[in-house]
Amino acid sequence: MISHDSFNSESSSPHYEVEDRGRSCDSREDLETLAEDDSRTEGQLNMDPASTPEQLSVVNEQVLNSSGRSVTAAVSLRRFLCYGSESATYSTRECALGIESALALMQLIEGGRGCEVVEEVRRSNLEGRAVRANPSLFSLAVCSQHADCRTRQVALRALKDLCRTPVQLFTFVQYKKELRQGSGMWGRALRRAVADWYNSQDGMSLAQTVTKCKHRVGWSHQDLLRLSHMKPTNDTVAVVCKYITKGWKGVQEAYGDKENSEDVQKVFAYLEAVEKAKHCTDEQELIHLIEEQRLEKEQILTNHLKSKEVWKALLKEMPIAVLLKHLGRLTANRVLAAGSEDVAAVCERIQDETALKKAKTHPFNILVASENYKRGHGKRSKLKWDPDSDIVQALDCAFSKSISTVEATGKRFLVAVDISSSLSSVTHGSSISTVAVAAAMCLVMAQTEPDAQIVVYSEGSVRPCAVSSDMTFMQVAAQLIQTPGGSTDCALPITWASENDKSVDIFIIFTNNQTFGRENPADILKTYRQKSGVFSKLIVCGLIANSLSVADPEDCGMLDICGFDSQAVDVIRNFALDVF
Repeated sequence: MISHDSFNSESSSPHYEVEDRGRSCDSREDLETLAEDDSRTEGQLNMDPASTPEQLSVVNEQVLNSSGRSVTAAVSLRRFLCYGSESATYSTRECALGIESALALMQLIEGGRGCEVVEEVRRSNLEGRAVRANPSLFSLAVCSQHADCRTRQVALRALKDLCRTPVQLFTFVQYKKELRQGSGMWGRALRRAVADWYNSQDGMSLAQTVTKCKHRVGWSHQDLLRLSHMKPTNDTVAVVCKYITKGWKGVQEAYGDKENSEDVQKVFAYLEAVEKAKHCTDEQELIHLIEEQRLEKEQILTNHLKSKEVWKALLKEMPIAVLLKHLGRLTANRVLAAGSEDVAAVCERIQDETALKKAKTHPFNILVASENYKRGHGKRSKLKWDPDSDIVQALDCAFSKSISTVEATGKRFLVAVDISSSLSSVTHGSSISTVAVAAAMCLVMAQTEPDAQIVVYSEGSVRPCAVSSDMTFMQVAAQLIQTPGGSTDCALPITWASENDKSVDIFIIFTNNQTFGRENPADILKTYRQKSGVFSKLIVCGLIANSLSVADPEDCGMLDICGFDSQAVDVIRNFALDVF
């Protein structure tokens, strides 16, 4: 086990702490000398083309996981960056992160490959391979205060690319605090990196983002500006910083009576609208502010959200993901009244294929929104509504249209659904039935992948399930709702493929059961690989499972999924495309 000491060294003797050099100084002269060394080193890193790290090799480095079996360190890191665990198990229940859950990360850094780790973190995020943001932020925090100077500098320079929202910035700073145990955290390098995060944005974008998210995980913008000794590099950012530190009154005193540039005037007007919206008592004036400055729900007081007209104003620019989430509430509050123009406008937006593609709305997300809306009540709240038939129809249409936005992987799939037990259970992580999840994924795979076959199986039997491009979701679901019987044997689909000479790159098995047959699917898969000459992969989705142990932890071609959610969809795609 690697201790905190490797990146959190402290001395009991009096000294000057220099967090971004990992050393201590006995005098002010020593401190200034180290600062000069830092500047020279950073300049060399920026100028040297060889300083760009290569992609991590997926072989050679080995690390012990919790089961004591060896796996490739780079693969373990990529799993961790993708979904927050080095094991071959993705769970819809996100766990707290710590050094003990990132052993591969620490091993690679201790092995002198910190810069490569940072580049892997950066690439994973920019290419959309990380389905959860926190593992990358945690990894960056670890790298940013390791003993190696070069690793620290590269990590902090990547901060602007990886922290795209205030929540991510606050989370990164909190991870640093936890890793440093609260001591010696705010060194010169971190102050500069945080200040650069604010200065790298234009004033209007910064005004929008800081007014929508003011604080999270114990940190606020005011905290970060104070601790980073932030000095704005342009006039528009200066206006926002004044607003954060001195409030609207401070902005008025500094800019209200001056002749400002056009850009400053825009930022000033936007912040003025945000402040007016807080104290506005006139509904029409508030609606005018929302429409004029495109204010969003997060900038409106809860009390104002009791107004139907305010919601209607917000609807005009509301992102699709937010709209889908609030359909039930909008119907319950009669903002979306049956047969109204507002319902017609919402239905048109939901079915806009271009908008769905731009928002990267996966069919599974629409399915969840549709099933939740059709239920007519909230999962935890007392909110109830009568589903509008036009909205229900629009959601069904949107689901079908969104399938065309899914990009094919080009792999050969065999999707197998276990019908040995009823598929009426509620899926962990999604609040919809397991048959809905299985039917949706079968339909998406059949319509987007050129070479995908669907089968159903129960004890001793595997049968092809015809799913065509012209079938509806309900028609596919009807084929999966059959009389259950027998026991579960997840090895059956692999055996069937072998006996029928089917070439398969990816096996995906959906099951409600957590107990399996006599045959070990991992062993049967290895036998299939030997016979077919194909390095086939296996994904077992335990839709109601809290834990699974099908995947061989030594085999990078196996993955267990506990429960199912929208992130599981991305994990499956990444796994199929050899991302980890």
